[in-house]
Amino acid sequence: MSTLDRLMARLLGRWLREPLRQVLAEQDPRQAGPEAHVEMYKYLVHGDRSKLDIHPTAVVNNALFNVGSGTITVGEYAFFGHNVSVLTGTHDINTFGRERQLAIPRSGRDIVIGEGAWVASNAMVLGPCRIGAHAVVGGGSLVMGDVEPYTIVAGSPAKVLRTIPHDGQPG
Repeated sequence: MSTLDRLMARLLGRWLREPLRQVLAEQDPRQAGPEAHVEMYKYLVHGDRSKLDIHPTAVVNNALFNVGSGTITVGEYAFFGHNVSVLTGTHDINTFGRERQLAIPRSGRDIVIGEGAWVASNAMVLGPCRIGAHAVVGGGSLVMGDVEPYTIVAGSPAKVLRTIPHDGQPG
């Protein structure tokens, strides 16, 4: 992004912040006070942007999406904390030097983040994997496999902490 682009983004952000706060306040009166916080966030995409599908209701803060080795799909009402990395890209550890830099699979490491899933700040999600609907990934976690729906995982590597009670759950 050029210096001019950054300056324009900063100026537009300041100019739009108050009108956005007012619109939010009209939709939800709890947002009316001075504590209401509206920011314009960006995310980075490494690779072909067409391999990234983020549902319009999802909330993505300052995340990095690497689609070098697969696709990434972010479902309805999913949301991310800050500094989340979602990475399909990898390198062949059995090669060396320049060959390792270039040994990148182009597909097969897809990531799907399901409806209502919450990926907390500083988490890293490595493909291939599927994070199920309404699952929670704790802050600073490293996800290297599937996370079942309605499950809370945390740690490095992420491990199941518990399941979240929900309608339709047996007894």
